[in-house]
Amino acid sequence: MLRVEDLKARYGRVEVLHGLDLDVRQGEIVALVGANGAGKTTLLRTISGVHAASGGRILFEEQDITRAASHLRVGLGIVQVPEGRQVFAPLTVEDNLRLGAWRRSGPAPEDDMAKVLELFPVLKDRRRQAAGALSGGQQQMLAVGRAMMASPRLLLLDEPSMGLAPLIAAQILDVIQRLARSGITVLLVEQNAQAALAIADRGYVMETGRIALTGPGRALLADENVRKAYLGL
Repeated sequence: MLRVEDLKARYGRVEVLHGLDLDVRQGEIVALVGANGAGKTTLLRTISGVHAASGGRILFEEQDITRAASHLRVGLGIVQVPEGRQVFAPLTVEDNLRLGAWRRSGPAPEDDMAKVLELFPVLKDRRRQAAGALSGGQQQMLAVGRAMMASPRLLLLDEPSMGLAPLIAAQILDVIQRLARSGITVLLVEQNAQAALAIADRGYVMETGRIALTGPGRALLADENVRKAYLGL
């Protein structure tokens, strides 16, 4: 579904992605792990079009989207849930969800909103409340729900469990698995590398803007070098 070839990205004169290669197959959960500053968020932002590539190619279903505007990528089905949730705090939960559907064409989004509220019952109870009044975990549910309203085919998730209590983080990861089983392909950046690799079909380990290792998620989880260097085990 997604193929990244020799991808480079920079901030000013500083190159932060140094020609990396990555692929995501349809229906997979692919985890991207590595230390802070490895370039994981920059990679997601470059795939979604929020940050410009300085070299290489991004192919989505064999279509070159390297220079495509971010809103056009959303139209193709590439949707990102950003780090830090970034909900529209003054707007209601329902209005936040409706904003997720702004690039859609075709049927009205009410059916999808019903599915999102079924997936996250707490949002149904609070749909008339301001998003800023929600807890961190509820805001993360809202951010994922907002992305679902865009009918994603490839969902880019950046640190979805950051700052959440372990029980809430586990619920978010369970939802990610349920979304994958429904046919949505997932590229996941997650601070809890152990939990991410445990649910991933495949994983990539990033190190200073490059791919250091790749393999099945559970194989990487069992690799002694990965456990010591990246999982703190």
